[in-house]
Amino acid sequence: GGEEEIVDEPYVRDRYILGLLAPKGQSVIPEEEEDLALTDGDTEEGVVEPPTIRNSTLKPSSLGLTFTATEAAEAIQIKARWGRYERLSSEELGLELDKPRMVWKRYQVENTSQPIPLRPGRMPRWVPNPNYPEVYVDGLFRQRNREWVITLFLVNAQEEPKQMRDKAWLFQPELTVTSPNGEAIFCRRQQNQHANADEEERAMGMLYRQQVEFAVGHGVAVHAELAPESYDLAVSLKTVITPTYELPMVTPPTPDEIPGLQGLVLDMKSLAELGDGDFSGALTPLVNAYQSWIQTLEQSLVRPAEDLLPFKTDAQQAIDICQQNLKRIQAGIALLGDSQQAAEAFRFANRAMWLQRIHTLYTESVRREEGKSLEEIDTTENRTWYPFQLAFILLNLPGLTDPLHEERSHPTQAISDVLWYPTGGGKTEAYLGLTAYTLAMRRLQGKVGDFDGSAGVAVLMRYTLRLLTLQQFQRAAALICACESIRREDSTHWGNEPFRIGLWVGMRSTPNWNSDSEDIVKEYRKTGYFRSTATGGQGTPHQLTNCPWCGTRINPGSDILVETYKQGQCRTIVYCPSNECLFNQKNARREGLPVLVVDEEVYRRLPSLLIATVDKFAQMPWKGEAQMLFGRVNGYCPRHGFRSPEVEDRDSHPAQKVFGYPPAET
Repeated sequence: GGEEEIVDEPYVRDRYILGLLAPKGQSVIPEEEEDLALTDGDTEEGVVEPPTIRNSTLKPSSLGLTFTATEAAEAIQIKARWGRYERLSSEELGLELDKPRMVWKRYQVENTSQPIPLRPGRMPRWVPNPNYPEVYVDGLFRQRNREWVITLFLVNAQEEPKQMRDKAWLFQPELTVTSPNGEAIFCRRQQNQHANADEEERAMGMLYRQQVEFAVGHGVAVHAELAPESYDLAVSLKTVITPTYELPMVTPPTPDEIPGLQGLVLDMKSLAELGDGDFSGALTPLVNAYQSWIQTLEQSLVRPAEDLLPFKTDAQQAIDICQQNLKRIQAGIALLGDSQQAAEAFRFANRAMWLQRIHTLYTESVRREEGKSLEEIDTTENRTWYPFQLAFILLNLPGLTDPLHEERSHPTQAISDVLWYPTGGGKTEAYLGLTAYTLAMRRLQGKVGDFDGSAGVAVLMRYTLRLLTLQQFQRAAALICACESIRREDSTHWGNEPFRIGLWVGMRSTPNWNSDSEDIVKEYRKTGYFRSTATGGQGTPHQLTNCPWCGTRINPGSDILVETYKQGQCRTIVYCPSNECLFNQKNARREGLPVLVVDEEVYRRLPSLLIATVDKFAQMPWKGEAQMLFGRVNGYCPRHGFRSPEVEDRDSHPAQKVFGYPPAET
């Protein structure tokens, strides 16, 4: 409410989550908190500790910062600011309220100190406002490694009165430190961690060497105002209660920025239509541009800049990794020229990603009622790879194609690649592209030794947060719809087993059994909405609000059909209600959208892509059904799917015979 805020509430502290310093003998306002959801012993939701007696949290009475100043610095200047509230009559303040009453009025308190000379030892205590002598700034000055190390604290040592206690609290406190003459005296905090750091920490230190830490906050963050044209000197430091940082959007380079990218084919549709001998010409510009960039890095090490000198060895190791990745990309392009299977799987992946991209944009357009057609959206700019995505896919092709490739099978030299990018940078699209290639390659290879790639789980995607898992499920479902649409066009070539995506999360998000799913769908039809309490806290099969292929809204009461074990396939089928969609009841009879949202189906139908949460993975050692996700099956029934008699019978459940039926010979 600004510096002149008026609060018409009993306590000002109720308005503040952060940014308040308590007085001595602080009192606590009783907090109203909801109990955490308990799991009633359900191990799928993780182990919950028993409730403990809730103690009211005490607020801090001080905040501060520690920073480094150059040896040449002679003095500092401190500015202290905070807000205080007084209890006044609304009439006295001229407020027109329906009934006169007492309210809180905010007043701003701030002052700037005289220059404080830097002398080793304790700083003379500074009281910013003589009206509040028990609010002061303490400090400690130390000389280390020819620099000043300074710690300052703003302290609220007031006694809390028995009446109108909020008067003794400090709100929105802030300390600002500058040089008396405005010089840039604040420098990088000395850190001796590089001597004992591991390889990754040293590499990070090299990459972010110009992201300087000027201060560490004590109970607060610190913002540094940099000197002009400098990254390692600051002119002022200020404590910040709620720090913010704007992370710039990562955008792909263009041929105008990197001329070597000229001629690189990034259009998914064009890549999907390339002939067997055309991949090298379309993709080699990526190799040339990357190689030229690596050479520029190597030149920078001939005469390294001063900030790079401490990291020269680490820089060379980073360049060596770049050279290794360059060779892997070259090997991926060569594979597309040498292997007809790899070329076909690569075309499949690009076509699937092309369809996924435009259908995802189309469904968004439908939800927003923009009225765009699929043809309007199907443009080059909407189906284009970022260069890093295409590079990431290419360097992984050899390992995904050959099960015995050393990148995949070597006991010590096998590689696990990670994309380290900010949100919105394009990580998921790159992973989905590799997923599509993997699905196609398994179908093309068929049996490899004792393993059969014509069915089963090919890709596991594991997320930590359940909400994030559900979001990614909706995105990945569009890719699986694209893969399934391609398979249907030529099932002789791509196999009779549908491509499917499975969601494997806790029972409070999705049902464990189809019988539970049936009860939930009945609840939708009966009431028009879903209450988890009505079904014993179960989750819902209604995980897709809209069709991922055409964007039509899915009504769980009419578009989700359950075939029980006794009635048919023992399936929960989600149909698209659109008459034109590929996945409606007419075009995808008894299959619907290629999604599995019930655990029982996940085990028996074994989706090509399985998205799960970490708690499900933690259950693997105790959950016998999980072995089926890794191909440990010994029977298949066209009606009920895969079976594994090693899994114990569930005598207490209606679906007790699912995993033991039918006999192995069928």
